[in-house]
Amino acid sequence: MSYNEKIKKVVRLIKESKKTLALTGAGISTESGIPDYRSPGTGLWEKHDPARTASLSALRKDPARFYNYNLDRWTAYSHAQPNAAHYALARLEKMGLLVGVITQNIDSLHVRAGATRVWEVHGHLRTCHCMECRESYGFDQLVYSIRNGTNPPRCVKCGGILRPDVVLFEDRMNEDFYQATQVISGCQLMLVVGSSLTVYPVAGLPGVAREIVIINRTPTPYDEEAAVVIHDSAGQVFRDIMVELGEPLP
Repeated sequence: MSYNEKIKKVVRLIKESKKTLALTGAGISTESGIPDYRSPGTGLWEKHDPARTASLSALRKDPARFYNYNLDRWTAYSHAQPNAAHYALARLEKMGLLVGVITQNIDSLHVRAGATRVWEVHGHLRTCHCMECRESYGFDQLVYSIRNGTNPPRCVKCGGILRPDVVLFEDRMNEDFYQATQVISGCQLMLVVGSSLTVYPVAGLPGVAREIVIINRTPTPYDEEAAVVIHDSAGQVFRDIMVELGEPLP
């Protein structure tokens, strides 16, 4: 099947489906300048062991070191801009062709692109909270504290250490994940975008859908089961999908 035939088939599946959801991973944001985790040669986890740098035990053992490693990377996300794939998914939601987006990403790019139904199953970097009293703060408060010499950042109420509202290694899954497992019931079509589908439990979600479309630069364990597989740029693929739908992106 040619690339153009694949685009036409994806559009037909979207139009025919009565319940479509998207599942997105780090690969959708690489075109926004955010590196992914597992790409050969460039993936973050090839260079650093996440169990030592991005885990709950790493935060508890040496919180200052935890922030020294992670903070610059996290604050860089705030400068990234949504790309065509993010905007296309938001447009599909507004058109009534997409129920919403389940994302593994913590970069908030779906929200910034205008999507309103987003389940951020690994959390986000818009807020943080105290590990002792659970008081909530904007993530900017955490950044401001560290930049002004207070590392680790502390709660102004009780002095406890602040942590971002992301799911770290060794954390339990958050409420958005459990909501996502409910909302996918009856899913007829899942658009998997930029995910290697190797991180569980999220990688098990496509198995619930009747049909799967995979848009990812590298192969995934679900490729043989998918109705359509496109190993290409997510941004370009979604630009072409929107053109085929008669709703080209700006």
